[in-house]
Amino acid sequence: MSLFDVPAPTRTPRGPVVVIPCSGRKLDRPAEAGKIYTGPLHTHARRTADALTARGGTVLVLSALHGLLPLKKVIEPYDHTWKDPGSITTEELRDQASQMGLIGADVVLLTPGAYTRRALAVWSHAHTPLAHLGIGAQRGRLTALRTRPEEYSPAA
Repeated sequence: MSLFDVPAPTRTPRGPVVVIPCSGRKLDRPAEAGKIYTGPLHTHARRTADALTARGGTVLVLSALHGLLPLKKVIEPYDHTWKDPGSITTEELRDQASQMGLIGADVVLLTPGAYTRRALAVWSHAHTPLAHLGIGAQRGRLTALRTRPEEYSPAA
């Protein structure tokens, strides 16, 4: 890029950006991020994210290894947790969100604690409907959000 080239502005997506967790359980072959994760919390969160974005929005998977993954991004199976060396940093997450044009987006975190803490470092304004809930209550909240997505207003 020359001095006079200006990068095209990235647009904030229409509708919410819904962030869901990856999972330890995965397919045993390369696949799109939207298909590779098979764990129960991921699957539950994905169904809810799809309901919340049915009229527009973006679903991203938050991975300890890769950071923010669009659903169509093909990745290899991996075994990596937030405790492992080489996990994505909050600075790297912030850079990814910026490159995707998502810093000022309306963000909903359908994530458990470790994921939520990292994502809030990027989006302090994010909505966290699962915050401070145990796994059973998280599943109940995900079901409620999924069955009545029109009643859930991230601005509320």
